[in-house]
Amino acid sequence: MIELCKALRLKGVEATSCHFDEHPFKFKPDICLRLNTLPVQEKEAKRKEFLQESIKQYDIFHFHFGDTFFPDKKDLEILKQAGKKMIVHHHGSDIRIPSVARKNNPYVRTKPEWTDEKINHNVSILSKYMDHAIVQDYELEGYISNSYKYVHVIPHTIDVQQFNPQFSQTKNNSPLIVHAPSSRYIKGTEFILNAVQELKRSGLAFRFKLIEGLPNQEAKNLLAKSDIVIDQLRIGAYGFVSSEAMALGKPVICYIRDDLVAKYPKELPIVNANPDTIVEVLKSLIANPLKRNELGKKGRKYVKLYHDAPAAAKKYIEIYNSL
Repeated sequence: MIELCKALRLKGVEATSCHFDEHPFKFKPDICLRLNTLPVQEKEAKRKEFLQESIKQYDIFHFHFGDTFFPDKKDLEILKQAGKKMIVHHHGSDIRIPSVARKNNPYVRTKPEWTDEKINHNVSILSKYMDHAIVQDYELEGYISNSYKYVHVIPHTIDVQQFNPQFSQTKNNSPLIVHAPSSRYIKGTEFILNAVQELKRSGLAFRFKLIEGLPNQEAKNLLAKSDIVIDQLRIGAYGFVSSEAMALGKPVICYIRDDLVAKYPKELPIVNANPDTIVEVLKSLIANPLKRNELGKKGRKYVKLYHDAPAAAKKYIEIYNSL
């Protein structure tokens, strides 16, 4: 959201990013209401006040994670009556219907609080007021392809210029491997830790760093020092960590669902691994510094082509203009 708004402003769109709560990773949106610091009775008043201010100032409301101004989404009718245009952007657990996910993916885990009933109820309200929905990949598209009139797949946005690539050295015989899970449960961290222990017992030379609970910039700094980045082994699609790692020129290991591989651009350089194959895949990459260097260069090129903010902003502007 933050990078997208910066890119939109560079193209002449008055765009503002807003977080309702402070984020543990210390992201810096244009506005943060800090609702998580307020007493319960003050939160509702703050939401109402901000909604009324926003109606006066903005023409289009781009909601993320299926959230709107109020938990019960009563604001959507208010925005509709005010003649505002709306669009929803789903990012993951907010539409990853557990029963559907398990049919297509034997490894998947979903957040317990996001039940089939909760997701379907949420989407039914959102789709009543919005024709257009955005997702970042084809894994997510499958859950809502029949829920909205239009579902757009736009890879998540990053400003590639913020990342200075540091390609893995071809003579590095003790590579640094990093894994940065936002949720161990969802990302399959236990399989990665087990693989690391097994490979260490085998005598393979490498270092490993688990990145957790750090501000975004500190996490980026550690990614920049790595030689191999492992994203996740359960979801079946790559996320923001993969894109940032590729922008830094790092080879990435991540699980891409078999039935989705062909939907990605053929240049996608991510090394595919799941909980059953991670040991062998990781072992092979540790032993091949030339391959790591080659994948890092391909990753940087791929991200510039498909994720860079200016290119992504054009796609969003086209959607906004169609509302």
